[in-house]
Order: sequence, then C-alpha cells, then structure tokens
Amino acid sequence: MPVVVLVGAQWGDEGKGKVVDYLARKADVVVRFQGGNNAGHTLVVGGEKIILHLVPSGILHPGKLCIIGNGLVIDPQVLCEEIEQLKQKGHFRNEARLKISERAQLILPYHRMIDVASESRKGEGKIGTTGRGIGPAYADKAGRTGLRFCELKNPESLVRKLGAAIAEKNQYLVKICGAKPLDSGKIIEEFLEYSRKLSGYAADTSRLLNELAAKRKRILFEGAQGTMLDLDHGTYPYVTSSNTIAGAACVGAGLSPRLVDRIVGVSKAYTTRVGAGPFPTELSGELAERLRERGGEYGATTGRPRRCGWLDLVQLKYAARLNGLTDLVITKLDVLSGIDPVQVCIGYKYRGKLLKEFPAEIEVMEKMVPVYKKFKGWRQELGKVRDLADLPKETKSYLKFIEERLEVPILAVSVGKEREEIIVMSEPFARRD
Repeated sequence: MPVVVLVGAQWGDEGKGKVVDYLARKADVVVRFQGGNNAGHTLVVGGEKIILHLVPSGILHPGKLCIIGNGLVIDPQVLCEEIEQLKQKGHFRNEARLKISERAQLILPYHRMIDVASESRKGEGKIGTTGRGIGPAYADKAGRTGLRFCELKNPESLVRKLGAAIAEKNQYLVKICGAKPLDSGKIIEEFLEYSRKLSGYAADTSRLLNELAAKRKRILFEGAQGTMLDLDHGTYPYVTSSNTIAGAACVGAGLSPRLVDRIVGVSKAYTTRVGAGPFPTELSGELAERLRERGGEYGATTGRPRRCGWLDLVQLKYAARLNGLTDLVITKLDVLSGIDPVQVCIGYKYRGKLLKEFPAEIEVMEKMVPVYKKFKGWRQELGKVRDLADLPKETKSYLKFIEERLEVPILAVSVGKEREEIIVMSEPFARRD
C-alpha cells in the first residue's frame, strides 16, 4: 500500500489538520516529521474544537498508530499537557498508539528564554516567531549541543547532561540577554518527572516505520507549517527553523524516498500568513476583515490574527515544483461565497518586468506588484455540497483554472469546518504509477 506525504503549500495554516484527519481514516499510521509546538492543527469533531501541537492528528481515530519523528523538537511540558487533554476528552486510551523517536530533540526552558530575548532585540526587524524556543532548539541541534528524547530513558545521564547545558546557557542568558540565571536544580527535578511520564513512548521509529512499510501498511506523513516557511526555500529570513517541504519527510522520519507514492499539497482557496514577511497578494480593509472573520483566521498556536489575501498561483506553482505534488487539496472554499469578483494572482510586476516565478530576493518580494485574473463570484453556501457536480458553475470554473494552471489534479475540496464537510474526487491511498 502507498505512502502519502501531506504538506502545506502556502505559509502554513492551510487546514492540514482537517485533511490529515480525513485521510487518517484509511491510513494505518500517521507520522509527524518536522517542527515543534509552534504548529497548531485545528480540527472540529462533533462540534468540539481540538487543537493539536505535537501529537499527530491521527490520534483522533481509534486504532491508528501515531509517530513523532526524529525531525521534531519537542517541549516535554507541552507534550505532557497535550497527552493529558487528549485523555480527558477520551481520544487517547491506548498508550501503545503513540511512539516518539529516540532521536528527536528536546526543547529546554532556556530555548524559550533565548527565543523571546532574541526576538525582542530585533525591534522592527522581528521575524514574528511564536517564542516557543523552536529556533534555538534547532540551532543547538545543528551545533551538536542539544539533548535528545532518548536522554529521558536514562535519568542519571539526563541529570549530568542537563546540568552541564544549563550552566553553559546561564552564561549566555546573563551576559548577553541580561536575564536572570535559571535554577538548575528546579529544572532537573522537572525533567526527571518528564522522564517518568514520557520515556515509555521512546522508540526506534525509523526501524518501526520501515518494518510497517515492508508489511505494506498505509502510512500518512503529516507536515507542519507550509512550503513558504521552509528554512531553505521559503521567504527567508521570515521562515521557520526546519524544512517543511515533502523531501523533509524522509529525513525527519528515517524512511527512504523510494517508498513515497503520493505527495499531497494543501492550499486555501485564498492565502493567509501569520507574522512578519513578504505577502504579495495581501489585502487590507473590509475585504481582508471579511475573509478573516468568515475563515476564522486566527493562529491556532498564538491566537494572532492572520493576514489575508487573494490566492497566489505563482507561489503555488513554486510549491508544486518544490514538493513534486501529485495532488492538491483546496480548503475553505466556502469562505469565498458571496464575494464578487474573486481574484487570483498569475504573475508579478517588478520594475517594468513581468515575473512568472517566485523570486529569492526579499527586496524584490517586498516591491513586486501582483497581476490578477478576475473570476465571477458565487452566492451559494457550499457547506452541504458533497459532489463536485453540485457546485455552482462559477466555483467549478475557479477550481478548473487552478488545476490547469498548476498542472496538479485536485484530490478534494473542503467546504466547511466539520470533518464531513468535504468533497473527495479520488481515493487518496490508491497507488499512482
């Protein structure tokens, strides 16, 4: 059976949580492969909103195995809280359903402090981080000074390594950040408690995934953030600290790219982004506010209002190429009902020239002007539509243009918040040769 990688095709917040929740019904395993608790996947199940930050969305389906891969940075405090909340809501009764890579990195209290201090010093040049310690944790990983999840299995080693790390970071916190030193004893005591609660989830998840693939189990990889926040390929420096594109799934989970069959990109029917950085199709005023309120465009992790704009097909074409998308899922199509005309970006103008590719230079991104194509809008509410043929003709024209422009078939279209409010065109786990 195939391995499917699902990634965000924009700046994150595309509705991946709902799509993963839907695809997980037919998957055997759901894997998270990068990022940390700076990501938030929002799902609405039976009218109840559930926000997941670290645990894969497949946990809401009984019997599905969920894996947190080595590519993540994990805040033990957040993970413990999330597990407890899931248990309280009756979604996590079997402890064996969650496995966490021994090689995943830990977020320590000093990572959060450094993150906040570093961002505050930037003033107007802020990146717009969540302050969750993600960047500093990945920096320590690259600098080979991080602590890994496997440390929780050995309390004696944990105490020694954590003590040494805190002593070193206290120097930085006091002399560079002007902060008070951390209490080493208090943090060690806290992490010994995390060791007791979490060490049982630790596993060699790469070996486990390869064994499951050999048994032809259906594996779904769940990406966080979006393509344009990729550390290498996004709107640098306004990006996250990990690689968010499909290629990172294999690195972040320890599975060969030869085993991946389909790569599904998720895009809203318009565009949003949170935090600072270039946003070519950004809108302001009444229309932006309408999209924000109808779409519930507030960050799942931070609660920050999202910036809203028209769909950018130049950016999406770039994402399709980077990820090698085989399929596309369009979300929040219902939000555009009642808006006329609906516009999409098909190019940029910069210094008298037409750009048809997304540029690398931040200075170009900030000054280029989008070129739009207008579409007639539709008034019909779409929440009850379950068949593509029942969509308004204007809606179908809009979707057809997206599909033809990107040269990527649309797999499904989300038309509401609930997990059942979706139109599915093809079987996601069918092998595509």
